[in-house]
Amino acid sequence: MRTFLTTLIFFLLLLVVWAALTGDLSCLGMQDALWSPYVLPPPSTVLHYLWDNCVNGKIPLAMLVTLRRLLIGYCIGLLIGVPLGMLAARFKVLNDTLGMLAMGLQALPSVCWVPLACIWFGQTEAALLFVVIMGTLWSVLLSTENGMKSVPPIYARAARTMGASRLYTLTFVTLPASAPFVVSGMKQGWAFAWRSLMAAEIYVSVVSGFGIGQYLHYGRELQRMYQVIGIMLIIILIGLLADKIIFSPVEAWLHRKWGTGKE
Repeated sequence: MRTFLTTLIFFLLLLVVWAALTGDLSCLGMQDALWSPYVLPPPSTVLHYLWDNCVNGKIPLAMLVTLRRLLIGYCIGLLIGVPLGMLAARFKVLNDTLGMLAMGLQALPSVCWVPLACIWFGQTEAALLFVVIMGTLWSVLLSTENGMKSVPPIYARAARTMGASRLYTLTFVTLPASAPFVVSGMKQGWAFAWRSLMAAEIYVSVVSGFGIGQYLHYGRELQRMYQVIGIMLIIILIGLLADKIIFSPVEAWLHRKWGTGKE
């Protein structure tokens, strides 16, 4: 409860500072706006935009379109990245080749995949999914590889001593023991995938669905800073909810289960 109150007070203070800089508190006798509304719109204007477009369904629909793309691409990245990470941890030749490639490509900014996706797939959903998969794959691969390497070898030796096969040991001993590290990589992969999709939706115009990245792009094109900041707040909110509701609780539970968390 104390943590929640501290966080709430901090963000309320940021909101007050924002309102003071943009003239929203002038009715209370404070000074007029220090920033032009075309550069930094007041909170009231941004909240009015968000409310109107949530009520008429435009922003919720755009969020559903974006989240559908994100989940499909992210799941495909997981299905490819986790097995490849297991193989890279098991075989040195793959660690020296595929692991090195993954390390290099993970450092590549997500927006760099967008021109390539447009050339290969055109202005289609496939281009967006490709960028999301590339944003997810390499982080998950590396975290799975590092997680499996961090498992104490005695776990596998104990399982083999009790008659477990190599496949059983890998599936039911090594992989579960590395789960806390894999989930950390999944959370990082989600963050990379989220940023990748936002970059892709800004540059790839798909007629099959209007995502929140397109709202961000057209807000810039039309010089509607209230729309740009409003959509940025939506993006931040979705990212925080995904971390606090899904990844952080699972990660904490796994660390407690395997005794790898901080004392």
